Amino acid sequence: MDGNGRWAQRQHLPRGQGHLEGVKRVEEVTAAARKAGVEVLTIFAFSTENWSRPADEVSVIMRAFMAALSQKARDLRANGISVRFIGRREGIPQEVVKAMDAAEALAGPPSAMTLNVAFNYGGRAEIIDAIKAIGRDAAAGQIDIASLNEEAFGNYLCTKGQPDVDLLIRTSGELRISNFLLWQLSYAELYFTPKFWPEFTSEELRLALADFATRQRRYGGVNDVLV
Repeated sequence: MDGNGRWAQRQHLPRGQGHLEGVKRVEEVTAAARKAGVEVLTIFAFSTENWSRPADEVSVIMRAFMAALSQKARDLRANGISVRFIGRREGIPQEVVKAMDAAEALAGPPSAMTLNVAFNYGGRAEIIDAIKAIGRDAAAGQIDIASLNEEAFGNYLCTKGQPDVDLLIRTSGELRISNFLLWQLSYAELYFTPKFWPEFTSEELRLALADFATRQRRYGGVNDVLV
């Protein structure tokens, strides 16, 4: 979800206003994804690198994040949507962690759709954390390194028990994945749009899903033979 700040600047608004507008799009797109039959939706809310932004901007993001959690958790549960936070909890303000825990508990277990919220998340950090956890389990005799495979490694990631990503949508015209779900994106289809996140409506999601439906997925194999 990229482009909140740039959208605000183009509207001659403070960057923080862009993040507040971005929260509205999260609600709209989550509802649209649920209606479209998406089983797992993962949104990149705050990266491990975002702490380097100006303190006042980070403060706005934190306040908007906590307000959205307290206001929308019950609505998500009513619509069969569970919430799961992925990323490191270390370094997050305690009041934000409490709001995250409360939202997870209130939204309940998975039903129609799981909403993953990547907060204080980085793909490289996730892989490093998984390797450390594997090392601890190996030292304790709980896992045999020689038998480690991709499926077993996946059980050490934040998305344990979930399928790999089918479609990555990147807004704001940037053509990169920015340290997001590096392991899970191995065979994902990529969709880039020039729209800033505050402009990414349910109709934009429909267009992205329609484009995805035209893709021929090979997973490294060859489906067509040309003679």
